[in-house]
Amino acid sequence: MVLFALCSFLAVLAYTYFPVGNSMMLVLGFPLGFFASGVFSPIGAFFTELFPNQARGSGQGFSYNVGRGIGALFPTLVGFLSIRMGLGHAISFFSVIAYLTMISATLLLPETKGRNLSEI
Repeated sequence: MVLFALCSFLAVLAYTYFPVGNSMMLVLGFPLGFFASGVFSPIGAFFTELFPNQARGSGQGFSYNVGRGIGALFPTLVGFLSIRMGLGHAISFFSVIAYLTMISATLLLPETKGRNLSEI
C-alpha cells in the first residue's frame, strides 16, 4: 500500500506541476490510474485483520466509509482553494495530504503477520 501511495503521489505531482501536452498526459494517465486504483485494492484485507471477530465487519465498514466521507469533501475544498492558487496546485495540495496520510497510517497501524486473528 505504501508503494502504491508513493507512486500515486509522484504521478499526481508529475501531472500537476510539469507542463505536459496531450500525448504526455495520455502516457501519464496510465500510471496515475494504475497506482491510484492499486492503493485501494488491499484495504479490505488490511482492515479485516485489524478488528476483533465480533466487530470485524462493522469496524471495517465504519473505517472505510469515514475515509470516503472525508474524501468527499476534497473536491469542494479543491474548488475553494483553486481560486487562490490555481487548479493544478490545489489538486496537488490535497493529493499530497491524502497520500501522506495513507502512508503514515499504514506505517503506524499494527502488523498482524503471524498473529492468530481469531484471538484478537
